[in-house]
Amino acid sequence: MTSQNKLLEIQNLNKQYDDTKVLSDVSFNVHKGEVVVLLGASGCGKSTLLRCINGLEEIQSGEIKLNGEIINENDTKWHLVRQKIGMVFQNYDLFPHMTVMENILLGPLKVQKRNKSEATSQGLKLLERVGLLDKKDAYPRQLSGGQKQRVAIVRSLCMNPEIMLFDEVTASLDPEMVREILDVMLELAKEGMTMIIVTHEMEFAKAVADRIIFIDGGKIAEESSPEEFFATPKTERAQRFLNIFNFERGAL
Repeated sequence: MTSQNKLLEIQNLNKQYDDTKVLSDVSFNVHKGEVVVLLGASGCGKSTLLRCINGLEEIQSGEIKLNGEIINENDTKWHLVRQKIGMVFQNYDLFPHMTVMENILLGPLKVQKRNKSEATSQGLKLLERVGLLDKKDAYPRQLSGGQKQRVAIVRSLCMNPEIMLFDEVTASLDPEMVREILDVMLELAKEGMTMIIVTHEMEFAKAVADRIIFIDGGKIAEESSPEEFFATPKTERAQRFLNIFNFERGAL
């Protein structure tokens, strides 16, 4: 991919809590339409990295650029940046006292000041696309975990972001609900949505990723295509990580 279609650039990003370094000199680019999957053991810094990109965590040094412009300066208006960088979390974060449509329209109407009929039309189309049009007037308590997560994805998409960040969005779901969320994300990838995904679903990572970034101890330990990473990981640490998912009969 050429430098002209770089959408997001992370350069020498460092993050620490007190004396604990969480991310160390992390650098990578994401091109328009690319799906990058972040893999690594729990606690390696993957989720923190997403939160830094979205301005939810302050970094100590480094640059984050969106469309060539630095977005992590002292005067950054993050409420505007987050309209371009959507993020979906593990725990849905839906407002329990609002209906599905009210949750979806809150950002477009209150933050973006968009026309209500136009935003409503988009929201309804997105709900139909994820199979939840019949739930538009339901409240979160009336939805399953998988349905809540699909609503959270629609809510983010309705802001028309340029890039989507997904932080372990299936981690709190029952196994039978996981597939419905992964199918939505696969469809977004096919349609060219730029995404950074943190997941422990290895088969999904293999299917959706254009590039795998393996993080270990807050550093990028390996970066390659999914085919190369899963077949012939370069580092011993990545080999050990993948072996966790390769149970053989009689191995336990």
